This record gives sequence, C-alpha cells and structure tokens, in this order.
Amino acid sequence: MPLANALVEPADLDRAAATYPLQLVFCRVCSLVQITETVPPELLFRDYLYFSSFSGVLVEHGRNSARTIIAERQLGSDSLVIEIASNDGYLLRHFVAAGIPVLGIEPARNIAAVARSHGIETIEEFFGVALASQLVAAGRRADVMLANNVMAHVPDINGVLTGIRMVLQPDGVFVMETPYLKTLIDELQFDTIYHEHLFYYSMTALERLLQRNGLAAAAVELVPIHGQSLRVSVVHAGREGARPTVAALLAEERGWGVDDFAFYESFGRRVEDLRHRLRALLIDWQRQGKRLAAYGAAAKATTLLNFMQIDTTMLEFVVDRSPYKQGRFVPGVNVPIVPPERLLESMPDGVLLLTWNWAAEIMAQQQEFIRRGGRFIIPVPDPAVIPASAEPVEPAIPMPARS
Repeated sequence: MPLANALVEPADLDRAAATYPLQLVFCRVCSLVQITETVPPELLFRDYLYFSSFSGVLVEHGRNSARTIIAERQLGSDSLVIEIASNDGYLLRHFVAAGIPVLGIEPARNIAAVARSHGIETIEEFFGVALASQLVAAGRRADVMLANNVMAHVPDINGVLTGIRMVLQPDGVFVMETPYLKTLIDELQFDTIYHEHLFYYSMTALERLLQRNGLAAAAVELVPIHGQSLRVSVVHAGREGARPTVAALLAEERGWGVDDFAFYESFGRRVEDLRHRLRALLIDWQRQGKRLAAYGAAAKATTLLNFMQIDTTMLEFVVDRSPYKQGRFVPGVNVPIVPPERLLESMPDGVLLLTWNWAAEIMAQQQEFIRRGGRFIIPVPDPAVIPASAEPVEPAIPMPARS
C-alpha cells in the first residue's frame, strides 16, 4: 500500500507511489494487534496534512474534554498541561482560554507553525525519553498529559510511556484516547489500518503495556469519536485505587476472546467480502450511467480506494475541506482532490463517503446537495445508499454501533 497521507503533487503524477507491506498480526502473549512494517516517523510525520481544526465535531469534542479535565483536576494558572502530538492546537487552545499554561509537542513542522500562530507554545519534536529528560531538567512537570489518537502511531511505545512516567507529576494524570480494536473488528473498519497506525488496542493489551512501564489505568470509558475510542485515565502505578470501569471492560474482553486468535481470524475474509459487495454496487451504478465522486481525502481513503481498486475509472474526484489537500491526488489511485463546492457545481449522482466517521457532520453540511437529489454511499460496515431527501438526514445514517 502507498503511505496514507502521501498525497501526490500534480508534477509527480507520472511517478509510481512508493508502497510498503501492510499486514496485520496478533500477539498471543500480550494480545496486542499491530502491523509488521514500521515506516520511519521522520518520513511520515515531519510534513503532515491532517489538521484537526477542519472537523467541527473534533473541535467540539476537544472543547468538552478540556472543560471536563479542568473541572475534575481543578486546574489553574499554576498548572501545566502537556499534549503529545498536539497538532494545530485544537485541544490546547481551550486550556489557554481558561488561563491554564500549556505545552504542545508536535513533530510536524508545518502544523506546529499553525499552532504557534494561535498562541500555543509548541516543541517540534517526537516525544520520548530524550525529550522527557530535557523537560524534567527544565522543571517542566505536567499535572495533566494528553495524547489523543496518537498512541497507535509511535513505534517506540515503551519509550513514550517511560517518558510520560518521567514528566507526569506524582499526583498527575495522563489521559489518552485511541480507537478501540473491538469496534474495528466488529464494524469492519479495515480502512483505519495504514502505516501510521502501528498498534490497535484492546484494554487488555493497554493494561499489560502500562504495567510494563510503571503506570496503571485508573478509569476507562468508550467514546464515539473516530468510530469509537477508548478514553483511559492513567496514573503512576500504585495510585490507581479502585477502578471498577477498568475491571468491567477487562472482564468483557475476556468474554469475547481478546486473547484468542479465533476471534480475529475471520476479519480478513469479511473484509474481502465487503470489497466484492461495494465494488458490485459501484459497478452497477456505472452501468446505469450514473456519475460518482467521493468525499474526504483522509488517510483511511487511501487504504479503502487502493484495497478496493477504486480509481479514476470509477470516481471523477474526491472533495475535501482542507486547502492543504486540494489540488493534490490520492496516492496509488491518482483521484484528484478538489474543494467541496465542486459537489454542487458538478452534481454527481452519488458520493462515496470515505470519511464515514464524520457522516452526520458532512451530511448536515451537504443538505443542498441532498435536496437536489444527490445520494451518499456509506462503505462500511455494510455498503448503504442514503436516499435523496429534503428531510434532516442524521437519523437515517447507518453509523457504527456505539456501546
């Protein structure tokens, strides 16, 4: 597979995209699910095209999370919040607005520059033991550390957790969010598998990982962001106390076979079946003379389009709100990326919704397209066509199960 965010410049269209193996494996010892190929982080993340602030849902999620953490931890002007992979500051800016000192750590230079333009102090570096040592030496210990949708990305996960243990105040808390493995398997979210995502976590695998690095999960909950994610509150080992939510989820995972390879082995077959069904649907539309486009040049789009061999013979274009992506092409399939306004200008009959995790938000934005008769195709977990309607569409969207 090509690298998910290696969007192609027009001048490079004649060059074949670099590809790397994409294979998912299961560890029988610690139950961690991961891919086998580690692409150097310098190649993946130094110049990055994912800006969190382009999702209104994600910004609102960050605002609500910040409010909750500020209240629960009673943070003030003498506190310090540090976020690993802070992106464009979409989350930290809510702490700044409350008068709480923050520090962002973001290795993507282009994105770090945007964060600083919003008043977020940001270090352009990968977090690990080396950077943690520098922060401790400078007297910068965190009352709260955050890592949202990043723990899957870091090859040296043990080094990152060791660094967190070093920087976190004795009574501090590390709050992490990461997509939940069980939902990925159940809902066939295969397109979230790409080279940036090395690890796919259950609570069981996280528990063993934290214990190995002198940390402990004090609480856990499932939140709907990114298809469904674990939100885990982590403290220094020995401070976790009673933790009923963690115990309950660990017991639930034992029940569905988190340590048993049999739970996972049908996943590939089910994804292959999905490929046949979705391609059949799109081919049938083509035979009827219907025009197709897509929405969302996200990382998952690269996986889905390349695996399903959906290219410019099927799609005219992909629309995306990010101006950083517009004018480029999806790697491997070379589908052009254009602004969302193209939908109303061109009025394709159907739009393959590649960013299905933001379905409600996108369809709310595209009411005029729907009013004019446009239809959306949701690819996972079961291909579904959202019929044209002038009515509010959110209740009709077949979203992944939430539990």
